[in-house]
Order: sequence, then structure tokens, then C-alpha cells
Amino acid sequence: MQEIDAFLRSLIGWTGLSDENQTRLIGTFLAILFLMIIRRIVLFVVYRNTKDIGVQYHWRKVTTYTVFGFWMLIIAGIWFQGFRSVSTYLGLLSAGLAIALQIPLTNLAGWIFILWRRPFSVGQRIQIGDLRGDVIDQKIFMFSLLEIGNWVDAEQSTGRVVHVPNGKVFSEPVSNYEEGFRYIWNEIAVLITFESNWEKAKELLTGICAERDQHLSKAAESEVRAAAGKMMIYLSKLTPIVYTSVRDHGVLLTMRYLCDPRKRRGSEEIIWEDILRAFGQRDDIDFAYPTQRFYQNQIEGKERARAKIKINDQSREDKHLRTGDDA
Repeated sequence: MQEIDAFLRSLIGWTGLSDENQTRLIGTFLAILFLMIIRRIVLFVVYRNTKDIGVQYHWRKVTTYTVFGFWMLIIAGIWFQGFRSVSTYLGLLSAGLAIALQIPLTNLAGWIFILWRRPFSVGQRIQIGDLRGDVIDQKIFMFSLLEIGNWVDAEQSTGRVVHVPNGKVFSEPVSNYEEGFRYIWNEIAVLITFESNWEKAKELLTGICAERDQHLSKAAESEVRAAAGKMMIYLSKLTPIVYTSVRDHGVLLTMRYLCDPRKRRGSEEIIWEDILRAFGQRDDIDFAYPTQRFYQNQIEGKERARAKIKINDQSREDKHLRTGDDA
């Protein structure tokens, strides 16, 4: 250690700095070196004990922020002799930065809020404002999303990485797909003609939903019970259901079921294939689509619901005369 100190003093002596400043530079260098060694040791231990990428990522971030914070405090104690009081130093530093760096400070406060309240974490799927994606990184001033949706259907990845300032958590609503209850409700609308056997179609769709979604309903029920202790999440019905309504072109049967947020498109594909097979085997069920037709109530309507044709007085008189002639 004495050899390193002597080497540094001789090296710094070439700059012509005073002894006091030389001592400060040496202390700064040693502080950086010491903290870097500590961080390396901690990460070495973590990497040896776990192969989980998420845990390794978390420890890399924690050690980086911790080392940076200690380094700032140590440097402040070395270079600012009048600021021995940490609270005084932080107060003056905050006052100056608040004026010059309002936006970066807002992002810094957002980072603290994210760490403290944890509205989301790395690996979760969220929506903030109009942006949707999977959180892939968190930093002091921003976090990064692997974007989903936009021009891609069924919320699949676009391949773009979007960097969002942390301050957005204060000004934009944040939706978490996986917090508390990690499933979402998805709906598939099936439109059939008025002439189709809609009751049988509804029975088929209910069976398809139940077959594909049975294991999710059981898992979701246990998660809801666990989440109810933390948040006011109450869902009375978690099993799939088919709703009936009427549209201009036919009877609309809407399938509502639980699915994993990341498997939404895949679940729709499987269910639609089952629907096509089931309807293809029935000759009394047909899909509806926008068409134009003319409906004559007097001919096609139900007998007691047909519109009555008004006959004017002249027609009645002619009918009476024809009846009298026949007599």
C-alpha cells in the first residue's frame, strides 16, 4: 500500500498540485478502487450461487446504485471540507439541482418511486399511456420496454425497444398485466345468420371455451384468493362464458375466457380452429357477413305478425259488386 501511495504521489507531483489536493486525488482513486473491488466480490458470489438471469440482473443494478451512492458521499467528504455534515451537503446539492435540472430530477424521483412502490418490475408486461410492452431494463432516469401492439395484432412484439422517462409514472396511468392477477380476459366475437340454430351454436362455443380454458380457471381462482389479501380484487365468475346479442347481420355470440397475456394470439388461433371444425360439421349453422336482402313481411313474416294491407273504399265497392254479380 505504501508503494502505491508513493507511486501516486510521484505521478501526481508532475501536475504541480498542492499536497492537500494530491491527498484528495489519492483518496478519490483509492475510494473508487475499493468500491469497485467490493462490487466485484459481491457479484462473484452471486454468480456462483445462482444461474437465474433475473436475480443476476437485480444484483448488478443494486450494487451499481449502492456503489455510486457511497462514492458520492465519500468524494463529498474528501473535497468539500465545509460540508462534513451529510444532510447539509445533500440539502445544498438538492437546492441547486432542483433549479437547473428539473426534468432529470423528476425522472430521478420517478426511479425512487418505482423502486419503493413497485408499480412494475423487470419482466412484467405493462401499459403506460399509449405505450405497451415488456419491461426489459430499469435505469436511474428511464426504463425500457420491448414494444407490443402498435401495428402488430393481438399485442405481439414489434421488435422495437422504447425508452420511457421515469417521470412518466407521475403523469401517465400505468397498467400492469401481471400484478396481483396475472391473467386477462379475452373475447372472441362469432356472428351467425338469423336462420342458424343459435342455441346449438352457443352450446358448441361454450364447450370449446370450457375445454381450452379449464386449467386456467382453477389457477386463476387460487391467485384471486391470494391477491384478495393485498388488494380489493373480487371476481365472482372465472369460468368461460358465451354472451348472446343481436346485430344488423345476425346473432352475435361473444366468447369470454381467461388467457395468459403473452399467449393471447395463440389461444385465439386454437379456439378459432375448433370453431371452424365444429361449424363445418353442422348444416344448420352458418357464419354471417354483411349482405343486402329484401324482406317482404306479407310473404315471409309470421302469419300473425304480417303487416295488414289496407284496402281503399273503391276496392271494397268493386269487391261487393263482383260478389253481387256472382250471386
